[in-house]
Order: sequence, then structure tokens, then C-alpha cells
Amino acid sequence: MELLMIVLLLLVCLLISNIISHYIPFIPTALTQIAFGIILAVFLKDLTFTLETEWFLLLFVAPLLYNDGRHYPREELWKMRAPIFGNAIVLVVLTTIGGGLFIHWLIPTIPLAAAFALAAILSPTDPVAVNGIAKRIHIPERVLNLVRGESLINDASGLVAFNYAVAAVVTGFFSLPKALIDFTYMFLAGAISGFILILVIMWIRFTLRKQGILDVTFHSLLQIVTPFLIYMIAEKLFHASGVIAVVVAGIAHTIIRERTEVLNAQEQVLTENIWTIVLFILNGVVFLLLGLNIPSSMIATVEDPNIGNVLAILYVILIGLVILGIRFMWSYLFSYSTYRKNQSIDSIKPSLKTSLFISLTGVRGAVTMAGVLSIPYIVLEGSAFPERSLILFLAAGVILFTLIAATAFLPLLSQDVQPKETERDLTVAKRKILLAAIEALRSEMAEENKTAAYELMNEYKVKMQHIHPKWKRTEENTNEQQKMSDIRLIGLKAERKYLQELMNKNGMDEEAYEAFEKSLNLREEALSNNVRSRFLYLFGLAMRGLKRYSLHRRKDEKTKLHVRKQIQIRALQSALEVLKENAQKIEEKDMVYAVILEYERLIEQLKKPSVQYEEIMEEQKEELRIKVMDVERSKIHELYQSGEISREQARELRRFINYIESVTLYEHIE
Repeated sequence: MELLMIVLLLLVCLLISNIISHYIPFIPTALTQIAFGIILAVFLKDLTFTLETEWFLLLFVAPLLYNDGRHYPREELWKMRAPIFGNAIVLVVLTTIGGGLFIHWLIPTIPLAAAFALAAILSPTDPVAVNGIAKRIHIPERVLNLVRGESLINDASGLVAFNYAVAAVVTGFFSLPKALIDFTYMFLAGAISGFILILVIMWIRFTLRKQGILDVTFHSLLQIVTPFLIYMIAEKLFHASGVIAVVVAGIAHTIIRERTEVLNAQEQVLTENIWTIVLFILNGVVFLLLGLNIPSSMIATVEDPNIGNVLAILYVILIGLVILGIRFMWSYLFSYSTYRKNQSIDSIKPSLKTSLFISLTGVRGAVTMAGVLSIPYIVLEGSAFPERSLILFLAAGVILFTLIAATAFLPLLSQDVQPKETERDLTVAKRKILLAAIEALRSEMAEENKTAAYELMNEYKVKMQHIHPKWKRTEENTNEQQKMSDIRLIGLKAERKYLQELMNKNGMDEEAYEAFEKSLNLREEALSNNVRSRFLYLFGLAMRGLKRYSLHRRKDEKTKLHVRKQIQIRALQSALEVLKENAQKIEEKDMVYAVILEYERLIEQLKKPSVQYEEIMEEQKEELRIKVMDVERSKIHELYQSGEISREQARELRRFINYIESVTLYEHIE
């Protein structure tokens, strides 16, 4: 009963802290939640909650990192692999050694091995707190991606370094070769086991679907429990790093699903909504528990007459400055050496401002607190762990110091960045939302609603053209248009070839051939002149004229038009086959598939042109629209939660979705 009351109390505090953050947005939600945790611990003396590292990593870190892996931009992960792995491994080692030597020098009563342990557990960064700050100020995208990328790995490297340092204090023995071998094994075994386990789980899901188990609630729940299963199996069965396993599994899950699995839109919406609730609770409770444990961690040091409160706070500030200083120097030197070696477009010119951004976003958080609370009370020989209470105090103090420093100074650094990037971020977000809608339509497509789905996809594609980012250079836009025109010309040439071969075989009359030739010439002229594509407009205009014309002609002419329509369908099918054959050869695969989509939609339109069919198709479109709107709104919330857009931008995007909805419904009524 007591545990249930604690959980309910934490959830109530979580809700209140988010309401406060809504009205006081300049204070990060994480700080508000830590404050609530401290207040609970101070006023409710009987409230005790032990933060055990093993279950904390399973319950909180595993799902959070798995979700980060699912949504982390893989192109950025690969492009920034050098700085990410540098920060996640090399910087952790430098922080452990440099920070440990400084702590031992500053406070000689802390043994060197214990100082290394404290510095090691202070090395992992906390992306949750950074995301909270990113929601209200603009942090450069590359910096944010770097922090998120390194946090996927440095939890594992920091915890391994911490555990070996603690073991050295407890046993009095340390072997560097053994530590390196163990770390390498845990890292590689974690990555391999994570990849294999996600393959097995996805195979199980696929098999269950084939067996007719299609319940979306079941499959959504299976996705939610996946990181917990992977973490436990990797840790207990393979003795590998469960943290690395869930990260690799999250990334692999998204890659495999995109290439092999067709996800039902209803399942996608339900899964993402469940994930949203789970992440909302976990993110908030992490910082509430952090605040709840801070008073008990500090009380022994505060009551120690040998250490004054002012001196203890000075220790925290100095250690915090050194930890951030090591990060600053590493980031500047690394970016400088990278820039000197490869002065390419992607290389960032080193600057003090960028290094400050990277340093201040290195906020420490719950993993640090969970690790330091796992320090044993006694060592192997039976004596007390040296300066355990002081180490807990310093860890808690540095966490608060890095949070407050980021809160105070990041807004000052971002003042001249935010106005330039806001419009770009909003435009990119709109494109991501429309792409999510198109993906949802693909997953909902079936034989009976294929044409309706193609129609809606085209509507969204037109909307994407209307919001083409203004921040892209005109030359780049021109190049994209030229590439798209070249692909469409491949289809036109295939149509022309089919019609010429049919004419040579006397498969159509001269009048029909001339009409087709005229239509092809108009479309080819529009594309060859790099005019904004009128492909669908010209073809749609011709088809509407054909329908109107057919209603007023005699029966024999209607028969002739029917024959011509069949010829047109076969010509389009011929072009479609050629495009599919060339799809793997052309580098711009997205553009090829977009043109293929146009042809498939046109063929479907020509096959079923009846009035009754049009009415059925409109009903199908409305059903699809309702499902897609849910996906779009879910995507907005996802972008907001990840810190890619601010609260105001989220509101603007919701207005954007509402506008699209009202316009499409109005057009349908018309």
C-alpha cells in the first residue's frame, strides 16, 4: 500500500510540475521536478525510496534509450560518428582520469580510486534534461544531435568505468588490461545481442500476424515491452551491456521495419500514443526520484563539522567547472583537428561559441545519481567506504550545478541563433508531418482503396511543394526539379515507344495516334523547359475533357473513346514497368517512387471512372483522412517531446493541420 501511495504521489507531482512549467516556461521542467522531489523528501520524513541501480537502469534507462535509438536520425548518427564516439568513449576516459586527479588533489581525503569513480559517474550526459531546455530555446541542430548521439553510448562507458573504479576501492586491486577486455566484450556483445534479439522479436511479430493474430493492442504492447526484454536478456544471459543492446535494437528496429514491415496506421498511432504516455511518466519520475534522493545524499555532509557548508558548495562549483572545462577543451580541440584534416562542407569551423554550446549541453542527470547511490557502505576488509557521504553530496551538487548552468547560460548563447532558425525548423517540421501522413497512407493502402490513397498522397505531395523550404538555395531547387523532370521523361519516352509500336502494328487509327502525340508533346515540352511540373494537371485536364466529351457523343464514338482509353492504360502500364526496372539504377529513389506513384494513380483513375466509383472513392478518402490526421497530430507531439520544435511552434503546426483539415473538407463539400 505504501509503494502504491508513493507512485500516486509522484504522478500527482509530475502533473503539477508540468502545469507550473506551462506558466513559467523559462525554468526547465526537470528543475521543477527535482525541486518537487526535494520538497517531498524534506516535508515527508517517513517517505523513503531506495534508488537501486540495477532496477533503475531496467525501468528507466532501457526504455528511454531504446526510444531515442528508434527516433535518432540515422544519417546524422553516421555522419557524426567520429565526434559521437569521441565524446562517448574518449571524453569519458579523459573525464574519469582528469576529473579524478583533480578531485583527489582538491580533497585529499578521497582516495584516488574513489575520485576516479566519482569522475566516471559524472561523465554520462542526460539528454532528457537537454530536451527540456531545447523546447524553450534554440540549440543548434548539430549540437543537439551530438548530445543525443553520445548519450546513447556514454551511459554504458561511464557505468563500466565507474564499476571498475568502485571495485578497485572495495578490493584494493585494479587491472587495466582486464578492464579494457571486459569493456570491449560488453560493448560488442551488447551490440550483437541487441541486433539479434530485435530480429527475433520482429520475426515473432511477423509470424503472429501470418497466423491471424492482428490485434493492434497486443502488437503495441509487445513493442512497449521489447526494450525491457532485450535489456534483461543481454545483461543476465550474455553478461553484456544492456544499455548498448537496447540502443542498437532501437536503431535496428526502425531500419528493419522501414524495409520489410507494413505497419498498420491504427497500430502506429496506438503504439506512439502509448510510448508518449510511458515516456512522459518515465522522464518526469526520473527527476522526481533524483530530487527525492538528494536530501538524504547531502545530509551527512551538511552535518559533518569538519566540512563547512560553504566549503562543500565551493567543492561542487570547482568540480563542476572542471568537468565542463574538460568537455569544453576536448570539443574545441577535436573540432579543430577534424577541421584541419578535412575542410569539407560538412566540417564545422571550430569556434569558442560552439564549444560552449557543447559543454553546457553536457548536463548530468539521473544515471549519475543512480550510479553513485549504488556505492557500497563497506569495503572488502570491513572498513567503511572512504568519504561515501561526501561523494554522494558532490555528485548531487554537480548535477544541480550543470542543470542551473545550462538553464542560465544557454539562452544567452542562443539569442542570435534562434531568429534565423525558427522559420527553417517550422518548415522542416511541416515536411516531416506530411511525410508521416504519406507513410500512414501507404500502410493503410489496400486493393479496394488504392485509388483513394493515391489521390490523397498526391494532395499531400502538392502541399509539400507549396511549403518547400525558403532557406534552400534556388540552385538546389532547380537541380531537384531537373532530376524529377528527367525521371518523368523516362516514363514519357516509354509511353511514346509503346504508342509508336502499336501504330506500326496498325493497332490504332491515325486520328488517335495524333491525339496521343499532341498530348505527349505538351507534357514533354513542360518538363524539358524546367517549368514547374504540370504533368498531373495536363493529364487530369485531358481526362476530364474525355469524360465530358464521352457523355455527349453517340454510342459508336463512345466505343471508340473506350478503345482509346484502354490504349492509354496500356501505354501508362508500359511506362510504369520501365520506371520500376530503372528504380534500382537511379540514385534518387524517392523521386522515382514518386513518379511511379503518379502513374499508378492515373491507371487506377482510368480503370474506374464511373460516377458511383467517384462517390465511393470520396468516402474512402474521408476515412483515410481521419486516420491520417491522428498520425499528423501524433507526429507534432513527437517532435515537441524530442525538442525539435518549441511549444509555440507546436501550436502553429496544430493550426496548420487544422487548416489542412478544414480546406480539404470544404473542397470535398464543394
